[in-house]
Amino acid sequence: MTVSEKLKLDEVDQQIITLIQEDPTLTHSEIAIRINRSQPTVGIRLRKLLKSGAFKIQPGINIKNAEIYMARVKIKTNKTQKVFELAECCPYILNCFSILGDYNLVLLIVSTEISHIEAIINKHFRANEDSKKVLMDIVIDYAKDFVIPIDLEEQKRHNPSDPEKCVEECKFYETEIIDSN
Repeated sequence: MTVSEKLKLDEVDQQIITLIQEDPTLTHSEIAIRINRSQPTVGIRLRKLLKSGAFKIQPGINIKNAEIYMARVKIKTNKTQKVFELAECCPYILNCFSILGDYNLVLLIVSTEISHIEAIINKHFRANEDSKKVLMDIVIDYAKDFVIPIDLEEQKRHNPSDPEKCVEECKFYETEIIDSN
């Protein structure tokens, strides 16, 4: 089964998605001209696709062309939910994935400083008794553009290399203190 079949996308939906992925700045009118449909049809189709939740238009930073480091961190832990909660709060953690294999979680962490990535991993995972194994790889090249949302304002407020400053701003750390009391 193809992705289009799984998501029940017809040819028009596929064309719209492809055009937006190639150029997110296209207007509904420009898309309509390219696929030989009316502008209202394109608008209706896009609203339907967005409402389904399976299609998103996401602005972000193309880290292939930026001087930003990305780490893939594999973790084996007893407390997967706790790591998911940290991933939701930390502006450096792009996402957290539950996986099958020797490790049970993978995180993607980004920063302009490798020392920030190391500080996050050391503070929250290597020093944590719930983490049984931690493995970090730094991505050094990309085959394709890799556009990701980065919360620039929140990253500006946090400095993982200065734990006191980062902890002051860290929503996750606040909940950890509350939960442990």
